[in-house]
Amino acid sequence: MPDRNTDGVQGSVAGGFEAVREAFEASLAEERHGHSAQLAAYVDGQQVVDLWGGPGIAGDSLTGVFSSTKGAAHLVVALLVQEGALELDKAVRHYWPEFGAEGKENITLRDLLAHRAGLIGVEGGFTAQEIADDRAIAERLAGERPYWRPGASFGYHAYVIGALTGEIVRRATGQTMQQVYEARVRAPYGIDFYMGLPEDQEHRVLDIQPMDPTPEQKRVLQENAHGPHSMGGVAFNLNHPQPTDLPGLPNSRAVRAAGPASVGGMASARGLARMYAAAISEVDGKAPLLTAGTAAEFAQAHSVGYDLVLRKHNAFGLGFAVSADAYPFLGARAFGHSGAAGSQAFADPSTGLAFGYNRRRFAYPGGAAPEVAFLAKAVRDCVTGG
Repeated sequence: MPDRNTDGVQGSVAGGFEAVREAFEASLAEERHGHSAQLAAYVDGQQVVDLWGGPGIAGDSLTGVFSSTKGAAHLVVALLVQEGALELDKAVRHYWPEFGAEGKENITLRDLLAHRAGLIGVEGGFTAQEIADDRAIAERLAGERPYWRPGASFGYHAYVIGALTGEIVRRATGQTMQQVYEARVRAPYGIDFYMGLPEDQEHRVLDIQPMDPTPEQKRVLQENAHGPHSMGGVAFNLNHPQPTDLPGLPNSRAVRAAGPASVGGMASARGLARMYAAAISEVDGKAPLLTAGTAAEFAQAHSVGYDLVLRKHNAFGLGFAVSADAYPFLGARAFGHSGAAGSQAFADPSTGLAFGYNRRRFAYPGGAAPEVAFLAKAVRDCVTGG
């Protein structure tokens, strides 16, 4: 199979998935300016879609997948809960005593995973060095007062959730989130999704390209921008004297090398899909990482309604998004996570489907790219005969 391309769609699909290739071709053609993307899918642990297209991209190209990294991080947490190393309803301070300050003594691991802790950032914001360092984020947050009464509501802990849950993993196991992921998930299953990119893989990296909004889209973005001291401003580190440039984060070698568990993952669509395939299915003779019961508990809706940070409807399970909330054609127990530039990945246990999509140009308006719904439905229709 050729791996390099200059513009058109390349790759392969299994028999019965030809409509997915057509949908992918159509999605690339619809962009105002050309962009590059990858699409991959597994069914019952077997790859059925492996496509890529657009200028300069290859099937094995890696790009920053932003918050899709949260899926990798919380697959680690799910695995440790399944094995009894962590307990969802124990207070965080049981694992991390310093955390129990400033009204946080009763916050449980379950609360944290469901984005209900109110611990979205810090006064004055984080430095660029801290954003790349989960340990530094965790140390500062331990003494912070929550921005709402824990459990009273929920809001997206955009830059910090992986640092918080990662510190619990470190306290419980003696290893960082990144180390557990590498040893237990990425390496044994051959997953092309890194939390901490080795230098010898740098040659595969494509920088994220900035969003290219129309004048009207730019106006809407400006009208809806977070104020620096609003909930969203704190959560996205706009309250620092040098606000974080979200699109540029994975273009930094420091971020790629450290792999902060909220936003720092580097992956191909192949890696995104294979990780979720390994979560729920046997892959290459290796047992699924999660039992059906663990997958169902982490997919179960815990926080549904108005998100105080994003200022819109949202739905979270435990560490993962409730995928069927965004894509109602999926099974009710589907779980996954999107990323700011447009990536999306999920597992749908009802059909054995694992899906991964990645794109290089930052999609408008941020979060899962608009074309994901069209592409994901095309894949699922081929699985179910819909």
